This record gives sequence, C-alpha cells and structure tokens, in this order.
Amino acid sequence: MESGPAVFAAAVFLLFGAALLTWTGVRARRREPIADGVRQAVAVPVAVLAGGVSLAVGAWCLGRL
Repeated sequence: MESGPAVFAAAVFLLFGAALLTWTGVRARRREPIADGVRQAVAVPVAVLAGGVSLAVGAWCLGRL
C-alpha cells in the first residue's frame, strides 16, 4: 500500500531535479541570469546542488520500494 505514494514522490523529485538541472544548464550556456540579482558564480552551483539533491532523494525513494 505504501508503494503508490513512494512512486509518486520519487517521480516528483526526479522530474523536478531533471528539469532544474536542464533549465540551469540552458540558462548558464546562454549567460542569462539564473536567479534575479544573484551572480552566476553563486547561483549555478546552488541550483546544481538543489537539482542533484532532488535526484538523489528521488532515487532513494525508488530504492525504498
């Protein structure tokens, strides 16, 4: 019974992490701002870290099944 919510949570985390990493990569390649008023040298690592953590949590959720 708990596998349904775990799969849903994993899908949400994995989709969010992949989308965030893709969006950050495209914005950084075009030299567009990642976060309003924040230098790219700070914003890119923070966004990549958040995306990576989201992917890791999604993988952990799938591993718990």
